[in-house]
Amino acid sequence: MSGQNGQAPAELLSANNITALFDSVDAFLFDCDGVIWKGDKLIDGVRQTLDVLRSKGKKLIFVTNNSRRSRRQYAHKFHSLGVSVSEDEIFSSSFAAAMYLKVNNFPQENKVYVIGGEGILEELRQAGYTGLGGPVGAVVVGLDPHINYYKLHGEMGVEPGHGFSILLSNEKDFLKSVWTNSDKRYNRYGTLCIRENPGCLFIATNRDAVGHLTDLQEWPGAGCMVAAMCASTEKEPIVVGKPSTFMMEILSKKFQIASSRMCMVGDRLDTDILFGQNAGCKTLLVLSGVTTQSTLQDPSNNIQPDYYTNQVSDILELLGQ
Repeated sequence: MSGQNGQAPAELLSANNITALFDSVDAFLFDCDGVIWKGDKLIDGVRQTLDVLRSKGKKLIFVTNNSRRSRRQYAHKFHSLGVSVSEDEIFSSSFAAAMYLKVNNFPQENKVYVIGGEGILEELRQAGYTGLGGPVGAVVVGLDPHINYYKLHGEMGVEPGHGFSILLSNEKDFLKSVWTNSDKRYNRYGTLCIRENPGCLFIATNRDAVGHLTDLQEWPGAGCMVAAMCASTEKEPIVVGKPSTFMMEILSKKFQIASSRMCMVGDRLDTDILFGQNAGCKTLLVLSGVTTQSTLQDPSNNIQPDYYTNQVSDILELLGQ
């Protein structure tokens, strides 16, 4: 396996090396956006490839930085696309954010302010946390298509000895504002929570610059929202998604598979491939998403996967299935 610096160029996946890769791993870790699907469209050949890998005894795990959905919602999306995947096989950055709080014994009586989607809120509830106002002990930032100045800045009352309280009429109104972003008056305190509440955690689900909200084009990713919070708070977040290895710690413990017996399959060099390298996995870049072959082979690129190919279904073809 190549190191991160001074790496040998990636090998094109071929009939000459597919068997060596296949036999060297017990599990394949797949990113989703740009690898399994683009937007709501399944990439050609994915379903058949996953079926064959399962039939040959390989464990399949899906590791996504996209925090807009919970594991339950991702399982529903897989099923809607005709792919059978269980919640236990899905590791999203929304789940990772909740697990980070849990494994670090974050008090369940403390509230978590979320700049992000419903997926984070659902995973927090599953872990026993409340994504509301109150005394705020953590701010979690993910992909939020409704990001605005008021969410980033904040307008809060400070109660001595009790941290921050929210200026709202009742909890029902606040819940409405979090879920639907229908009332900006109650979405005004991300920055103040971090700057003025001692010990408040700043957690980022990921720092992806762009993502595939549709199959036709890339949209701004969670990294844009995180960058805004970094600028306004003058602090750096705890990142729980790729390329951080936090999710690898969780899934390795769950499945009891050594990372050296895993292959990370992704379309991003700086998240998927770097995640795999940081964790000690084999790495396979697919060119069906963000990264192009010219970007991979550019002399300025210092992240080289072990292998690269056009798309996931090439595995099926090269295995002679």
